[in-house]
Amino acid sequence: MTATEETTAAQPRPRRRLRRVLLWTLIPLAVIVVLLIVADVAVRAYAEQRAASEIEKNLPADVKGDVAVHIGGVSVIQQYLTGSFDRVELDAPHLTAKGAPVSANVVASGVPADFSKPVSSATGTFVISQDSLNKLVEIPGATGDITLGDGTVGYDGSIDLLGLPVGYTVTAKPEAAGDQVLLQPVDASLTTGKDNVDLTRLVKAITDRGPFPVCAAQYLPDGVQVSDIAVTKGQATVTFTAKDFTLDEQFLNSKGSCS
Repeated sequence: MTATEETTAAQPRPRRRLRRVLLWTLIPLAVIVVLLIVADVAVRAYAEQRAASEIEKNLPADVKGDVAVHIGGVSVIQQYLTGSFDRVELDAPHLTAKGAPVSANVVASGVPADFSKPVSSATGTFVISQDSLNKLVEIPGATGDITLGDGTVGYDGSIDLLGLPVGYTVTAKPEAAGDQVLLQPVDASLTTGKDNVDLTRLVKAITDRGPFPVCAAQYLPDGVQVSDIAVTKGQATVTFTAKDFTLDEQFLNSKGSCS
C-alpha cells in the first residue's frame, strides 16, 4: 500500500470519532430537554389544578360551578422562579349565581405565584341571559321584567299624573361607567292612562330624563369596574376590569358600592 493510500484510509477515522463525540454530547442534551419539557408540563398541570381548586373553594356561597385555569407563557417553571405568571386565564362557562346561569371568563396578567400578593391587572367578561339578569339585577323604579333587545334595554315604570298612576315602557341604551351602568332613554310608550288626555309631553319628559344610573358595583367584588356592555336580543355581555387586587376569599366575597 502506498503512502497516499494509507493517508486516504486513515481519514475516515477522525470523522467517526467526531460523530461519536457529537452523539455522546447531543443525546444527553436531547434527553435533558425532553425531561425539562415533561417536567414543565407536569408543573403546569399541577399549578393550574391547584389554582382552580383554590378559586372554587373561595367563591361566594351563592356562586357555584367549575373553574378551568390555563397558565400562558413558554415555561411555567421559569415563571414560577421569577415569582409571577405573565398570563393566567380563568374560564367558567357554566356558573350559577343565586341559581341563575352565567358565563364568566377572566384574563389576568402579573399573577403572583404567592396568592397572598396582589394581581397586577385583569380583564373579564360576564355573559348573562335575559332570564338570569332578571333574577340578579334590579333597575330602580322598574315595575316589571327587564327585556334585552338589539343594543337596548327595556323596562316598565310608573309615574303619577294628576293623582293617577300612569304606566310606561322605556327603551334605553346602556353605557358602562365604572361602578355604574347608565341607562339613557331613547324611546318611551305609555301602557296605561286616559285616552282623552294628551300625553305627548309626558312621553317626551320621560325620554328627556336620565341617564338613569344602575349601581353595578353592588353585584361585583370591591374595586371591579365595568368598562363595556354589549346587548343583543335576550343576552348581555359585560366587560369589567380590576387592578392590584388579591385573589383570595376576602376579595371574591366582597361587594362594591356606588357613591
